[in-house]
Amino acid sequence: MTTLSPILKQATPVVVDHAKGSWIFGDDGRKYLDFTTGIGVTSTGHCHPDVVAAAQEQVGKIIHAQYTTVMHKPLMALTEKLGEVLPAGLDSVYYANSGSEAVEASIRLARMATGRPNIVAFHGGFHGRTVAAASLTTAGTKFRSGFSPIMGGVQIAPFPYAFRYGWDEDTAIDFALKELDYLLTTVSSPKDTAGFIIEPVLGDGGYLPTPPRFLEGIRERADRHGIVLILDEVQAGVGRTGKFWGHDWADITPDVVITAKGLASGFPISAIAASGELMAKAWPGSQGGTYGGNAVAAAAAVATLDVIARENLVANAAERGRELRAGLEGLQNDDPRMGDVRGLGLMQAIEYVDADGNPDAATASAIQQAAIAEDLLLLTCGSAGNVIRVIPPLVVSAEEIGIGLDAFARASKAIQA
Repeated sequence: MTTLSPILKQATPVVVDHAKGSWIFGDDGRKYLDFTTGIGVTSTGHCHPDVVAAAQEQVGKIIHAQYTTVMHKPLMALTEKLGEVLPAGLDSVYYANSGSEAVEASIRLARMATGRPNIVAFHGGFHGRTVAAASLTTAGTKFRSGFSPIMGGVQIAPFPYAFRYGWDEDTAIDFALKELDYLLTTVSSPKDTAGFIIEPVLGDGGYLPTPPRFLEGIRERADRHGIVLILDEVQAGVGRTGKFWGHDWADITPDVVITAKGLASGFPISAIAASGELMAKAWPGSQGGTYGGNAVAAAAAVATLDVIARENLVANAAERGRELRAGLEGLQNDDPRMGDVRGLGLMQAIEYVDADGNPDAATASAIQQAAIAEDLLLLTCGSAGNVIRVIPPLVVSAEEIGIGLDAFARASKAIQA
């Protein structure tokens, strides 16, 4: 009998029968509130009727139209739609299938454009599992170990993780910027540094918002040294943080934006965007792929962007995110295990610690599992596995936030210290 790889572990025992909006209906007859959204993918909820209709219509026209062979209308429409929301000046787009592929395309572009070999990433970042993307990833050793040698030319700088250091945010930012300067002085000369890559909110690294002043400091250094600034918006983009792009919380414009996950409500598509001038510096043949920019996925992405705009889902993410944060902070007041509650919009997290302030992965895992019995689906993350992330769809209602908070409170109470 053929089975899935034993290395693939499900976070829940749920087998899906069907799903709608914020809810998954299992083949066990139970209804689960989905605060995982496929790791931040089903932005418009499960099976939004407009997304379903767009995909169904496109399947009847053409499924696979390889876009360096023939052009198809959904990709042209998607490119136009993205132009309405991309940062000013980022007017050229390359499409792939996954976040990892887009990350690799971005670092290839940075190296080709500058003629420099090195990429600086930041502690706790997650950029994918393919070899080059994993080489940039420090959200945990499980993503980058066991298949050495990994890609060379990667340097890792500190991230201003104030809670971990036990500092206030300004102290952590000052430290991280000072260490970045030291890295550029001692390890990777600016003349050898092609790009900086960072997530505006760390994903697998623990749902840590990157402080705006830190992003602005990185932007200033990139400008000063001619370094390409790459913002990995795979998880934080497309409205997730309560602004369309996660970096919109800072006063910066990146040189390259990477998007995927929530862009097509579950269909696999990713992209990098840059200025036409920068994109033209990629070498001929360096961008491409058989399935990139698939016609059905592109049609779903167009419908997703339409839904997000028409239903004001970015504003909804901001408002529902405030309600979610307030509820979690209220629970934190009575639960010392909840060492830190943080996040932006509908990208919230709780970091669990023991009585000595050390990471407590056992409690995080136990509460995540206990929530299943309360019909609430959650995920863990963080380098130590001690963070529960809460990722409702952008369509989530105030009532559903309340239901989720009540279920989370019951699960927390069921797991006593």
